[in-house]
Amino acid sequence: MDSRTLQLLEYPKVLQHLSHFAVSEAGRDACLSLLPETDPLRIAERSALVREAIHFCASKDVRLAAFPDVAGVFTYLKNPLAFLDVDGLIGLWEMLKVAASLVERLGAANADRYPGLAALAAGLTLPPKTWSGLSRCLSPDGTIRDEASPELYSVRQEIRRVHQMCTRKVQDFFQNKDLQFILQDEFLTISSDRYVLALKNNFKGRLKGIVHDYSQTGETCYFEPLFLVELNNDLQEYKQEERAEEQKVLRFLSELVRMEQVAIERTFDELIRFDQLLAICHFARHTDGHVVDIAPDAPLALAQARHPLLVFGQDNVVPVDLELHEGQRVLIITGGNAGGKTVCLKTLGLLGLMAHAGLPVTAAEGSTLPLWNNFVVSMGDEQSIEQSLSTFTAQIRHFSEVWPRIDERTLVILDEFGVGTDPSQGAALAQAVVDGLLERGAWVGAATHFPALKAYGLSKDGVRAASVIFSPDTRKPLFKLGYDQVGASRALDVAREQGLPESILARAQDYLYLDAGDAEEIFERLNRLAADKEEELDKARVRTRELELKFARKLEKLDQERGRMQKELREASQEIMRQWREGRLGRKEAMKEVARLRDSVAQTPQTDETVEKLSIQAIAQGQVLLYLPWNKTGLVREIDGKKERVRLDVGGVSLWVGLSDVRISAKDKSDGGKVVLRSAPAPVTPLRLDLRGMRADEAESELSRFLDKALLAGRTEVEIIHGMGTGAMRRVVHEHLKRSRAVGDFRLGNADEGGDGVTKVALAD
Repeated sequence: MDSRTLQLLEYPKVLQHLSHFAVSEAGRDACLSLLPETDPLRIAERSALVREAIHFCASKDVRLAAFPDVAGVFTYLKNPLAFLDVDGLIGLWEMLKVAASLVERLGAANADRYPGLAALAAGLTLPPKTWSGLSRCLSPDGTIRDEASPELYSVRQEIRRVHQMCTRKVQDFFQNKDLQFILQDEFLTISSDRYVLALKNNFKGRLKGIVHDYSQTGETCYFEPLFLVELNNDLQEYKQEERAEEQKVLRFLSELVRMEQVAIERTFDELIRFDQLLAICHFARHTDGHVVDIAPDAPLALAQARHPLLVFGQDNVVPVDLELHEGQRVLIITGGNAGGKTVCLKTLGLLGLMAHAGLPVTAAEGSTLPLWNNFVVSMGDEQSIEQSLSTFTAQIRHFSEVWPRIDERTLVILDEFGVGTDPSQGAALAQAVVDGLLERGAWVGAATHFPALKAYGLSKDGVRAASVIFSPDTRKPLFKLGYDQVGASRALDVAREQGLPESILARAQDYLYLDAGDAEEIFERLNRLAADKEEELDKARVRTRELELKFARKLEKLDQERGRMQKELREASQEIMRQWREGRLGRKEAMKEVARLRDSVAQTPQTDETVEKLSIQAIAQGQVLLYLPWNKTGLVREIDGKKERVRLDVGGVSLWVGLSDVRISAKDKSDGGKVVLRSAPAPVTPLRLDLRGMRADEAESELSRFLDKALLAGRTEVEIIHGMGTGAMRRVVHEHLKRSRAVGDFRLGNADEGGDGVTKVALAD
């Protein structure tokens, strides 16, 4: 991608904002190097991965801790004789710990739902030898552990022994000689890598020994008494051995890293990609950005687009719609100065670059963009004194250089193209350039003050005109676009705002009337109509949003009411069948209760009102139908063609039902087809099972038998009492319920149902 184009559209500034969300130096560099893609497959992969990450992070708290840049470690290890120091190994260890933490936070990402994230997470591997070696040999404070090797442990034990002996000798000596008063500090210190005493300078002659150093004030001398010399000599030998053993450990760990370097480098690279990806997610959240669809045949439709740099710099940014209809390739923006024409063009170009880089753009969800392989920008004053180029000459030279590369996959941004020369010739040249771009099928965004180009935008096929809108009352810009119209340049209004004398402005107005006639008045009327139209559209959008929210709340309330009624109906019908099975209700009484229940909900709206009522000809005796009020299937026993009803046998209960209450069932047999009225009542199974006091295996066996009996008895819900305690019995019960095919769902009881000591189980249909 041409760096000049990126600079003109301020793409590097967007990357700077993006890089601030990265947590590592390597991640920030990756953000700053993110460039637009031209390969549609790569663009689709990037966009899909960003979509997955945004969706995943919205439901899970995925954070990344800062990790060091260890790229230099891998370069250093290319020398086969080199070995890493403690800092290098600690850096690798910190990086691997961050990778391990990220893997834990990601969990088992659903590969079907998040294929890109799952593939990326698969690269976050912990090389077993290196991970184990670093964890065993290094300490979090950046030192080598004593346990790194037996020899190191042994020599450090000797060093500690020498320290204890030195401390004890010093204490014994001064206590026996009663010389505590000559000490500046009552502890051993180190000078020249030897244990010394901090003595008051005027008492240094009281003891025999060696003075190693003085304090800055000269009041303290660091003195090695003769009785410590031999111990200090031993200490130096032990420290030499310690350094040798530490080097052995470092060489050993470096060899482990070298053996698994490929896997470690892959983990580091994937960690950088995750840092970049999470930075993009934070960027999207901060800017309310969305990933847009890009396809060769997609329309240019950026709804509610905002310039991202304005989003970071201001609280309230007015969005603008950048849209072209089918068959249109050119958008010509006109209107007054300081109205936002250049911002619109920059927003179009910058969002195009961001979308092709896989970044979320500051536009409404559902926006689309065509596939662009090339971006061409002619913007601003490009004159060069050093090259003796005027504004017009510089524009033409640059455009001549890029002209051979422009095709149907090119976005061309033209801001005031043709200025700097005779207006009539500049306008003619601008029209000819747009004609040439249309012939090549390029996409064009242009801003102009040329009247001829304004008329061109209203009359040319494939071109759409738009105007920036100003407030009719205050004459201030509204930073909105009115489509399919052109606007006046408003140079006099801008000059007035900038303080030009009124006498000059009045004379300019007279000249304008002589040249333009009523054109300014016409443009003013068009601007007023466009402002009124945008105001009405804003009101309509707000009203539409309110109605959508109101409708959504009504639908939710209706669904809740329907669910409540269906639940009550199901429970009532099940209670009738339960009483009949238990012998507490006779057959005729049960049928009467069922009929009364059916009549009470006859006016209840069905779940799917678009399903047509069955015809009597489509029903045959012995057919299985779904009885909607009970949500149960039954066998057709009789058909009454005159009254258009059928007699169903639903779980042993026989009842006449209308055709509006039944539907064709997907099941090939009734829910209770084998239960007939002549059958003996089934033994009553208790609704509760108390497992308190049982062993785990005994409880699981009892629970399995209880669920089987409950199913055979036609139960739909049971309670398991397992008590609170340590929660062990509850875990056994829940693990069994998860595996059991007899269970549809289960939950812990509410406070009035026994709380965490009771599990409510809904049996499978």
